[in-house]
Amino acid sequence: MANSNPAFSNSPAFTQSASKAIQYAQTPSAEQLDELYGRPSATAEQTDRMTYENTIQKIVGSFAVLLVAAAVGWFVPLLALPAAIAGFVVSLVLIFKKKPSAPLTLAYAGLEGLFVGGISAIFAQLYEGIVPQAIFGTLAVVGVTLALFMSGKVRASKRATKIFLVAMVGYAAFSLVNLGLMMFGVTDGPFGLRSIEFLGLPLGFWLGILVVLLAAYSLVLDFDSIKTGVERGAPAAFGWTAAFGIMVTVVWLYVEILRLLAILRGNN
Repeated sequence: MANSNPAFSNSPAFTQSASKAIQYAQTPSAEQLDELYGRPSATAEQTDRMTYENTIQKIVGSFAVLLVAAAVGWFVPLLALPAAIAGFVVSLVLIFKKKPSAPLTLAYAGLEGLFVGGISAIFAQLYEGIVPQAIFGTLAVVGVTLALFMSGKVRASKRATKIFLVAMVGYAAFSLVNLGLMMFGVTDGPFGLRSIEFLGLPLGFWLGILVVLLAAYSLVLDFDSIKTGVERGAPAAFGWTAAFGIMVTVVWLYVEILRLLAILRGNN
């Protein structure tokens, strides 16, 4: 009797006659076994598994799109705000989407590039030379964190991750409150509550140091996720998820360093 399930009807094992079907269950001969064992093992690329190489390619490609878009945003700073809003929407889609998406990841990279380029141009007009300092600072944090992770001296732990999550929630709440106070003109400083002095320095300085440490640990979590994905043989498509995660952290780190430098410049 014919099977109505397409998964079975397209398989020779379920469509051939009984005599031919038996052949599928026969034990392979010694020559066949020898040929099978003699074949080279399939590589991770051939089995479409996640590797460090293909993941790095996706990360580099995403940042290339981000940099090109940043150049556009630099010359058209007005695109920064709409790009930031659109980028936030795309990021939510990627976060809640079960499967990785290369087009959405690259779209996010482009939008974040417009935002980064635009906000960098604005800060550059206010504080001369601040953008190169922020770029070098970001590269330094990423490079040191990666080196420590590769050496095994820094690893993610459950306790540290819990502290990280609590700190992130607290910082997010502070940022929202500070934004609201600035919008309603409650604070006089250019950076809101961050401009208030604490221990002889603006509160934004101490918060900036804390956030840089949080971003560095976020990078550790990103690197650890990539390591786990490669070791467990995750599908290669999840390299796009890794690229998205790295971009979120690096852009966040850059913006925070940019703001930290601006606060220090404004205090001098």
